[in-house]
Amino acid sequence: MGISSPGLGSNLDVTSIVSQLMAIEKQPLTQLDLKTASFQAKLSGFGTLKSVLSQFQVALNGLSDPAKFQGVKSTIGDATVASASGTSIAVPGTYSLEVSKLAQAQKLNAVGQFSASAKIGDDVTTTLNFDFGTITGGTLDPATGKYTGAAFGSAGTGIKTVTIDATNNSLSGIRDAINKAAVGVTASIVNDGSGTPFRLSLTSNATGAASSLKLSVAGDATISSLLSNDPSAGQALSQTSAAQSAVFKLDGIEITKGSNTVTDALAGVTLNLTKTNVGTPTTVAITRDTTTVINSVNAFVKAYNDINQTLQDASAYDANTRKGAVLNGEASVRTIQNQIRSVLTAPISGGASAFTLLSEVGVSVQKGGALAVDATKLQKAVDTGFDGIAGLFSNVGKSSDALVGYISASPKTRAGAFAVEVSQLATKGVTKATAPFTPFVVIAGSNDTLEIKLDGLTSTITLAAGNYDNAAKLATEIQSKINGNSAFSGFTAAVTTEADGSLSITSNSYGASSHAEVIGGTAQADALFGAGATITDGKNVIGTINGLTAVGNGQSLTGATGDASEGLNLLITGGNLGARGTINYSLGYAYQLNKVATSLLASDGPINSRTDGISSSIKDIAKSREALVQRLIQTEKRFRAQFTALDGVISGMSKTSAFLSQQLASLNNNNS
Repeated sequence: MGISSPGLGSNLDVTSIVSQLMAIEKQPLTQLDLKTASFQAKLSGFGTLKSVLSQFQVALNGLSDPAKFQGVKSTIGDATVASASGTSIAVPGTYSLEVSKLAQAQKLNAVGQFSASAKIGDDVTTTLNFDFGTITGGTLDPATGKYTGAAFGSAGTGIKTVTIDATNNSLSGIRDAINKAAVGVTASIVNDGSGTPFRLSLTSNATGAASSLKLSVAGDATISSLLSNDPSAGQALSQTSAAQSAVFKLDGIEITKGSNTVTDALAGVTLNLTKTNVGTPTTVAITRDTTTVINSVNAFVKAYNDINQTLQDASAYDANTRKGAVLNGEASVRTIQNQIRSVLTAPISGGASAFTLLSEVGVSVQKGGALAVDATKLQKAVDTGFDGIAGLFSNVGKSSDALVGYISASPKTRAGAFAVEVSQLATKGVTKATAPFTPFVVIAGSNDTLEIKLDGLTSTITLAAGNYDNAAKLATEIQSKINGNSAFSGFTAAVTTEADGSLSITSNSYGASSHAEVIGGTAQADALFGAGATITDGKNVIGTINGLTAVGNGQSLTGATGDASEGLNLLITGGNLGARGTINYSLGYAYQLNKVATSLLASDGPINSRTDGISSSIKDIAKSREALVQRLIQTEKRFRAQFTALDGVISGMSKTSAFLSQQLASLNNNNS
């Protein structure tokens, strides 16, 4: 069919001719589209590989935890008496458990009030002082819930305060102020249905005999008469439940603990006491959790086999179809395969594990690179070498000295056996009064303050007025006020009586930043840390790891930068100076593979580097394609113009031919 040109008689099919010519011209464009599709497929393939590697790493993160291979199981003969759980340091065995008392919290009630919202007192600003300790001696009247002839000994954990003023001096306001201040007591209001039904109830948040409450009130007399509670003096509150410690026997040894959750009776075992069983002891059985270990080994094998199969599938070539998988021929895939497989070819070094090869625990490499588990051999390895399994898969540190503990290591720490030497143990900061203690009378507003500097923080404490006729009594008061001071942000101190009768304040932290000092206050007499007091700052531990000077921070000793022990963190809790044995540190297979996966998935790793290159190629192709499209548009215009002109010429020639034919015919007719 000719082009639409009125008056032209050509039968030249310009559109068809141009289309056929453009099909030839567009062949490079088709090749570019095929390249783009191929690159997009590779990007998708690498995306899938990256996803599988991420899943592999998640599995390895869990398997890099030594606890996965060192677990224990705890079984209680009578599950109503207690429950138990254990960690890797628990020693297998069976123990007898007899519980005679469960720990409980003290509960106190105030006398009833007509209203929970009505004002109490005369709007005088009032301070409630909460101190916790132990009630000894005396007798408790069960009818009144009050003690006679008892003594109260502060636990020294710190006095917490709550302020009551005109904005909250109702029963509900006092309740809310106590709860908001989080002083270790939960307050509630109970309606007993009487004529004055609203009673403030206070429950200690802690259990144990040392959690009894002494509540001193300074300010409004009415609030004081309602809430003051000193077991050794006047008590406005009635006790409905006494603070009580748990008492139980473990293998015949009587143990007393402040909580029903006991973490330190058996090393590595937590007991949760729930019922007494006097006269009918039950058993606590601690056994190795071999099932979890076997499951963890099988999980490691599965995780490895999954990534191995993914890599094989991604780079496979089918000889029958002569087609390769989407990532066939990719050098980066081969690099990943080699890095992962090479980890399993080297034995575990460092000496922290009794096993050095997977084959020793029944895991072998099959043809094609997959792993297989010999269940019988694995079970035997777990039964006979349980403690050595963790080092085969995780990063583990083991010390030959009980007072040199392995804490952690960094990614830069290399496997090895590192000698440890200690030339200085860490100490605490302490200040010691000059003179022996003499009875000390504290008068409010006169000689009742001490300005304390503790571990770089400074604050003033106010001692309660009274006659401190013995050193222990004053030491407890000072310690309580220091440890209850919020300005010290969790830093604490111990106040004790020295052999010569003087008092000392010792920071509870170790190291060069540990410091305790009385720097002022109205109570700073010579006998209370005045002029001449001996102040000794704490010291960091000093020593070497692997023959190089390590970094000391408190009791922590860390391997030197650049050394094989770099980042190896040890806790030196005591012992002699000099050589302190060896730390063996091993990097297990799961830990090593986890590091490999991290490097492969890193922003500068081989996968991202390759996908960045592919993405760049796709962008370059897109630019080339756009330039080619523009050229093709111009080429098509040129072809159409050329063939349109040709069509015109042919049409003109056709007309001329027709005219000449007519003229010749006319001449022939005339001649005849």
